[in-house]
Formats: sequence, structure tokens, C-alpha cells
Amino acid sequence: MKSASNTLPDQPINDLTAGIDWAVADHAVCVVDGRGHRVDQTLVEHTADGLRKLIKFLIDHGVGEVAIERPDGPIVDALLQADLTVVVISPNQVKNLRGRYGSAGNKDDRFDAFVLADTLRTDRPRLRPLIPDTAATVALRRACRTRKDLVAHRVAVANQLRSHLGNVFPGAVGLFKDLDSKISIAFLTRFPTQDQADWLTPKRLGDWLTKQGYSGKVPPTKLHGRLAAAARGITGSDAETQAHITHALLAILTTLVEQIAALTAQIDRQLHTHADQHIFTSLPRAGRVRAARLLAEIGDCRARFPTPNRWPVWPVPHPPPGNRANSAPSPSAGPATNNSATLSPTSPATADTPTPGPPTSTNEPAPEDTTTPTPSASSPEPGCT
Repeated sequence: MKSASNTLPDQPINDLTAGIDWAVADHAVCVVDGRGHRVDQTLVEHTADGLRKLIKFLIDHGVGEVAIERPDGPIVDALLQADLTVVVISPNQVKNLRGRYGSAGNKDDRFDAFVLADTLRTDRPRLRPLIPDTAATVALRRACRTRKDLVAHRVAVANQLRSHLGNVFPGAVGLFKDLDSKISIAFLTRFPTQDQADWLTPKRLGDWLTKQGYSGKVPPTKLHGRLAAAARGITGSDAETQAHITHALLAILTTLVEQIAALTAQIDRQLHTHADQHIFTSLPRAGRVRAARLLAEIGDCRARFPTPNRWPVWPVPHPPPGNRANSAPSPSAGPATNNSATLSPTSPATADTPTPGPPTSTNEPAPEDTTTPTPSASSPEPGCT
């Protein structure tokens, strides 16, 4: 946990500030003096040689502070290694700041570099220098965000498979609780068409479920009844043709499920070895994945969220109509925003709470899998990543 001072001095070094508008291929750089006049500007390529030229350009001009729109990446690493103070100003803030200089709001790299440099000159009291997180926190953050993206892909593929089966094999939809569960994938791999499912009897289905190690509480007779009661699917040669699509979607879905499980295990190992894991795993009902995400998004610099109302926003499902009386928000929860409430880590919201809306195929807790912490109405202090 980092507690060092994260404030800027009243005056920048040599009364100069710089701004860098980063891009994929090249980066615009601008240096301004204490009166807001452009001292110099240049364009450097995103190469090893280009980054060396960037550092030389800044040092030759006597710049000690640089404003940029992102808190990580090779550019930021190079700036920090050169002992330059880095200040992060988000792209949304830069977009709003353009109006201060009479810009129509159109994107211009050189102009944005000037806006960054001049904002660092004028808005110093509310800006904070970047305090980079430890390598362990950065790695955990990347793993958590990658897992979240994979879960989103899994939900999308499962929904695509559900839509496809609704047209060619309706009986398979809703046969088991989750379409992306191990038993559902195994069933569709073995019985991808209506013709093959017609071979099943309650006894044959029961025998197959036993071989699969099915531990569900629904008896084979009831599952077979669901198949028989569903609308008939496509049969004959057309069914075989459609089965290729089913197998293709199953292959993607199986890979996603396996990789999400592997990444979840990796996140658990990373969390276990993190120096601050005890802080977040001790929170009530946090769970391993949610604790890891809280740690990763809050980071090592606690000054990023100095007060409770600056904590990340975690969506809270609305309770059913009959439970309104038991659903008053806790004192630590902020005002609801966009159907969400601001939760502190000790909020009673659990990973088992479903999210409202159309059903999606997911075995994971919805708040952990389908959302990310977003800044609250009062955005966190800049300067930490």
C-alpha cells in the first residue's frame, strides 16, 4: 500500500510543462512555458528510437513534468525511468477541455498535446502525479480485465447458440439450467440434432447422464419430458447441415469456458501471493474473484479513492416488487446512478445476486462477470494507476 505524498509543487521545474498526445504510430509532444506560450513541439514515432528521442527532447528543454492521457504503456515506462513526473489526464477530460481554448471539439493530436501541457500548468491544485502500481497489481488487473472480456464473449456465443438452436433444435434450449454448462455442452456434442435426440428414451437418457457424472436434481424422466414437449426441430439432411453450425459454436463456447476456468484459477493464485490480499479477502462476502477485482481496480495507491463516495460503482440489481421493504440501501451506499448504487467493499451485495434483464448464459455471478468498476459521479483523484 502506498501512502507517499501525491501532490504537485506550486511551480513546475523550470516553469515548463509538457503534454503528450499518444497514438498507435506516433506521438505529438508540446512544451509550454509559465505564461502558456508554446516553447516547442514535435512528433515522435512509437519505436525504441522514437522514445529515446522523446526523452531527449524533454530533457533538453528542461521539462520535469509531463501530462498524458493514459497511465501505462511503453511511453509512461520510459518517462518514469527518466525520472520525469507523469500526470494522467483522461481522454474525456481532454475532450471537455478543448472548449476552454475555443476549439470546436475536433480531434487534433498537436492541439491536444498543447491542451495537456497547458492544463498541467493551470490546474495544478487538482492534479496528482502518477504513482505506478506494483508489478503484481498490474498483472492482477490485466488478468481480471481479460477474464471479464472472455466472460462477455462467452455470454455472446452462448446467446448465439441459443438463437441457433431455437430455429433448428428447440428441445435443447432450456433442457438444462445453463446452455454453457458442462452437461449442456456434452449433450449437444452427442445429440446435436432432433433425429439423434429422438433415439433417446427415459432409460437411455438416464444411462447417458450417469456416464457423464450428472449430479443435477432433475430426474431423467422429467428431462425427457422436456424434450418431448418442446417444438420439433429440423430433421433429415437439413438437420445434418445445421449440425455443423452447432458444432462450430460449441467448439468456441467450450474453449471460452475452459480458458475462463484456467484464468480464474490463475487469478486466485495471483491474489493469494499479493501483499494486500488479506485486506480485500477479509471483506464480507467478497469472494475470490470480486476481491481480486477490487484490489486490481483500486490499486496500491489508496489516495485514488480518499473518501467512500469515490469508490468504484458496482451495479446493484433492483429487488423484486415484493421485497422493496427489505431492500433499503446501506448508509455506505451512495445515491443510485443509472440503476446502480455506489457500494463500499463492505456492502451486502453478493456475488450470487442476479442481474435484471434478459437471460444470458452464464455460470458466473453477474456483478463480477458482466460489469467493471466505473468511476462514480465524483471521479477518483488522478495520479494513480
